[in-house]
Amino acid sequence: MATPSLRKYELPPLPYAPDALEPYISREQLTLHHDKHHQGYVTGANADLEKLEKARQEGAEVDMKALLKELSFNVGGQVLHTLFWPNMAPAGSGGGGKPGGALADRIDREWGSFDRFKAEFTKAAASTEGSGWAALSHCSLTDRLMIMQIEKHNNNVYPMFGILMVLDVWEHAYYVDYKNNRGQFIDAFWNVVNWDTVNKRLENL
Repeated sequence: MATPSLRKYELPPLPYAPDALEPYISREQLTLHHDKHHQGYVTGANADLEKLEKARQEGAEVDMKALLKELSFNVGGQVLHTLFWPNMAPAGSGGGGKPGGALADRIDREWGSFDRFKAEFTKAAASTEGSGWAALSHCSLTDRLMIMQIEKHNNNVYPMFGILMVLDVWEHAYYVDYKNNRGQFIDAFWNVVNWDTVNKRLENL
């Protein structure tokens, strides 16, 4: 009996040219981040899946705890980066400014103002321990927007929350442009947030 062909993870293309986010994110930085670092998580996740598939076919013993931990890390990296690229857009061409529509209303309801939300999200991103992410998410149980401070790609994630916007604060996201100055990178990010994408994600929950 033939083994069915199983799908693998793939690196999604950038939704804009590599230099489209300049001067806030350079072509060199964006290309390295996408082509090297994101690709690394795609490759790692597929390799982990292949190890699992081989063990099933051959009945081999594997260190399941270690392998599933590694798979969680690599899949988390793939998923978060896949969300990251489209929630940015060139400044003045969809990126930056303030959100409108339902998202603006929900932010005002939760934080009182966009400025308060921006300050809290910025603090979450700046204070993420080690490498990780800040994310704007939605809780379906309370119908509230919440900020997640994700360590690595898979720690402190709120289970089943819909993720609306992410900011990668691993050094690989900004070291070419900002060296080790995470704060400058976070400030730059607000100039390229694609609020239309974030709004659509909220509408599709």
